[in-house]
Amino acid sequence: MTPLPDAFDQALAQLLGDGWRTDTTALQAHAQDNSWRHALPLGVALPSSAEQVQAIVRLCRNHAVPLVGRGAGTGTTGAAVPSAGGIVLSFARMNRILDIRAGDRCAVVQPGVLNGDLQQALQPHGLFWPPDPSSADICSIGGNLACNAGGPRAVKYGTSRDNVLGLVAVTGTGELIRCGGAYTKDATGYDLTHLIVGSEGTLALIVEATLKLSPRPRSQAGLRVLYRDAEAAAAAVSRVMAQPVTPTTLEFMDARSLQLLRHNGAQVPEAGAMLLIDAEGDDDTLPYLLNALAEAAEGDGMLALDVASDGSARDKLWAARRALSPALKTIAPGKINEDVVVPVSRIPALVEGVQRLSAEAGLPIVTFGHAGNGNLHVNILYHPDDASENARAHAALPKVFALTLALGGTLSGEHGIGVAKRDFMSQAFSADTLSTMWAIKQALDPDGILNPGKVLPPV
Repeated sequence: MTPLPDAFDQALAQLLGDGWRTDTTALQAHAQDNSWRHALPLGVALPSSAEQVQAIVRLCRNHAVPLVGRGAGTGTTGAAVPSAGGIVLSFARMNRILDIRAGDRCAVVQPGVLNGDLQQALQPHGLFWPPDPSSADICSIGGNLACNAGGPRAVKYGTSRDNVLGLVAVTGTGELIRCGGAYTKDATGYDLTHLIVGSEGTLALIVEATLKLSPRPRSQAGLRVLYRDAEAAAAAVSRVMAQPVTPTTLEFMDARSLQLLRHNGAQVPEAGAMLLIDAEGDDDTLPYLLNALAEAAEGDGMLALDVASDGSARDKLWAARRALSPALKTIAPGKINEDVVVPVSRIPALVEGVQRLSAEAGLPIVTFGHAGNGNLHVNILYHPDDASENARAHAALPKVFALTLALGGTLSGEHGIGVAKRDFMSQAFSADTLSTMWAIKQALDPDGILNPGKVLPPV
């Protein structure tokens, strides 16, 4: 790998002081994300201001050094891995909550603020930021925005893109752009805010975000509904989403998920599929809302319905869902977890097709996730040290994506593309669509220094 130019190294040392790291410890700490892909950077920059970010980007452009922005490193697609070399720009020191404007239901934050820390700060105001990925306590707001993170609550509140009002970002030329603001309605010019969100640091680096907040619910309750098969559960999902009451969460688990939970000691009855449905409201409205959801959940193929109307009972219902990901490790240490999306009506076909692929590969594949959005996590389980299993697992992955696209779906609902799904983008989009995306990339990052090799397949 070509070393950094001396002038570049000296300029960053002068700009950042101890915020410029080239020691082995720092390089190793920023060489991978939760995809477990690994590539050492040549240096790690830790700016503390937007002006320093601008200066770093300009230096990288002038010296043709690739630059990868990084939050907490909890992503699963390799988007934060410096696979093209160059440097990592960590936002760990840009971690201040700049303003909480309760009257405007918004907060202004730097990208390094952790999701969990923001939620704690908002609690006294009776507010919260809805995105709740599984790593919510330790992932950063910047990372959430970069990959358009979601979570179970997305069925009611939407993903990160739906909960951001404005951004300040640095383009690949070092220019500082401001878009959106502390308002919820805007018909002024191009919507750069929502273009940058989900672009995984390939268009611009977010240095400040104005987030849309929601009031904390006064009361919550849940339902656990068991079904004969995935088809009956999917039909129930369609009924639930067709009536006026929007659930807070609507989670699906297939038969193999339930079998795995029972194998690990969870008190889950036998069934072909299970839905977990949450509702929120106040003491007067919640019983009505819960009843409406229960009526919609009932129908052909339903085996049982349990109601949890208090916190401890609801926690018991959700214990199985929280235990599912850790339980996967009891089957095999290797896991390929992809978060594909299909129309809700095609969930049964996806689950059936995945189990067919499981039989073909001779590997367990477990499917669960956010049914209200059709966003399911397909987990291919294997032993990485077994060459045959390793090969069969990675051979099954393209077939999962092909199945998803054939069902009218898309490659990701909340994890993003990174490098893990990049080469499948040409199957998901036409050549003309991809060339338009490349044109946007060229406009904001003309020299291609921002997170090169990610999201878009090579031309």
